[in-house]
Amino acid sequence: MDSMTRYAAIDIGSNAVRLLLAMVSEEAFGLQVKKISWMRMPIRLGEDAFLRGMISDERACKLTKTMGGFAKLIDAYQPVAVKACATSAMRSAQNGRQVCRRIKEQTGIDIEIINGRQEARYLFQNRHKIMTSSEKAALFVDVGGGSTEITLFFDGKVQASRSFNLGTIRLLNNRARQQDWDLMKSWLKKITRGHEPVEAIGSGGNINQLFKLAKGRPGTWVSRKKIKKIRDDLAAYPLEERMKRFYLKPDRADVIIPGARIYLKAMSWGRCEKIHVPMQGLADGIIRVLHNQRLQTNSLRAQTDAPATESLQIEAVP
Repeated sequence: MDSMTRYAAIDIGSNAVRLLLAMVSEEAFGLQVKKISWMRMPIRLGEDAFLRGMISDERACKLTKTMGGFAKLIDAYQPVAVKACATSAMRSAQNGRQVCRRIKEQTGIDIEIINGRQEARYLFQNRHKIMTSSEKAALFVDVGGGSTEITLFFDGKVQASRSFNLGTIRLLNNRARQQDWDLMKSWLKKITRGHEPVEAIGSGGNINQLFKLAKGRPGTWVSRKKIKKIRDDLAAYPLEERMKRFYLKPDRADVIIPGARIYLKAMSWGRCEKIHVPMQGLADGIIRVLHNQRLQTNSLRAQTDAPATESLQIEAVP
């Protein structure tokens, strides 16, 4: 295998669609991922999926054009593997699979609609050092437009994992149900009991922005109190003023407050006073999964070429 291997990952979320072109190398100190290009298009599929139950022709057309543009960039980049995953909005839309077929026919990009458990498994690939700690538990919280994935780690092992129908687009459009809040609250209180201290790991565009506004530095953490203060500062201004004062894009300025609400609730109910923000998301996890699959394929190929001593069964990475 080349020392640097190229991959492409597409994350079709409820708020935005993202393309990550990356190079991966195996170094003595571990796997190194270098981001070559990162593109984001704010299509807001969730506004259709969660309000109407369908992806509108207008947004389906915009998504198809975006995928067509991504396909050209991927073709120019020439990665060894490509994977496109769609999450909560496509899961919820009655015509989600139909839209994916249309995109496949017109652009050649094959989109996999993944469930909450699969989404969490891809996110887990973005390992953080406190996930392996035997002194403190780590509560991994990923907030998207349509769902929130939460996993509790201790001593390198998953203690509990669950997906909740709570996301920024749902909250923004008053589509979050009280029973989902109650479920998340009772589940978090139950799974974190006996695991103190617990520290959170935040994933998603909103916590990345909140971390920046908190002047967080790579490799450090910010307090729940600091995140709450920034949320209150943001909420003190109407949308237009918020965009100007905090240099926020329109599609970030409206969802950052409901996003902060979900993170703060999760931290409070999970007994977390600190949150680490590694600035990695689903696309980063997909890149790592693609690389692991390639390593497995190469290993299998090498063993197949060697004299056979016993039959081998390789479990595919989902």
